[in-house]
Amino acid sequence: MPAIREFLGRRPVDAVLVRDAVERMGLGGASRALGIRGEDGRLAAVAWDSGNLIPLGFDAEGLDFLAADILSRHRYASSLVGPAAQVLGLWQRLEPRWGAPREIRPVQYSMVMTTPSQVRPDPALRRARPEEHAAVFPAAVAMFTEEVGYDPTQAGPQYARHVATLLAQGRTFIHSEGGRVIFKADVGARGGGVAQIQGVWTAPEYRGHGIATRAMAAVVNILLAEVAPTVSLYVNDFNHPAVHVYTRVGFRRQADWATVLI
Repeated sequence: MPAIREFLGRRPVDAVLVRDAVERMGLGGASRALGIRGEDGRLAAVAWDSGNLIPLGFDAEGLDFLAADILSRHRYASSLVGPAAQVLGLWQRLEPRWGAPREIRPVQYSMVMTTPSQVRPDPALRRARPEEHAAVFPAAVAMFTEEVGYDPTQAGPQYARHVATLLAQGRTFIHSEGGRVIFKADVGARGGGVAQIQGVWTAPEYRGHGIATRAMAAVVNILLAEVAPTVSLYVNDFNHPAVHVYTRVGFRRQADWATVLI
């Protein structure tokens, strides 16, 4: 574990998903981290394998090794996500055996902020309370369905439990009117001095009126003050309205990620 934490600490923004998962789940049970050591004896690459596959630090030879290991264990994943060159390179090696994916998102902007937004923040933006699950859950389902392409409730109660966990941990931020959530954002991962925003959603009829921009500015400012010195997110390059919002808030593109939905 110390060696993995040291490796993740060298690339805190790219590694926040893995860092969060390692801290929450450990390395036993269904989770697995596969590492490759460099000539200096330190970890040079790590792949997190627990439902999602997240490769970090792999060159072409390392991706060959990683793909061979995954295929030899007959492992499958719901998605591949992470730095674009590694995700797409790994998928090229897995696709002949795994078959066609549901979707490939080859360019996703990994964006960061380290200073408060210059946009006037939404004064109504606040942390959602655990007892507000009934109000937050429809917004969370709408976000997931719009982003991933299917209703997560079809798979059972797991997604409802996930939303409840985020609420219990104070990771969900909302703007509500009349008891209805019209904006939502979650801290989907945190660790190593980074808080990654996920699950951003604005009710369709409220889009294009600046609500998301002011709400995101408020979320960023709270996170920088209370949670982590760096705030990150990743967004599909084709989602032009979202890219515009994040850029206006103050996010800057740092790298490119990719996601393969399987």
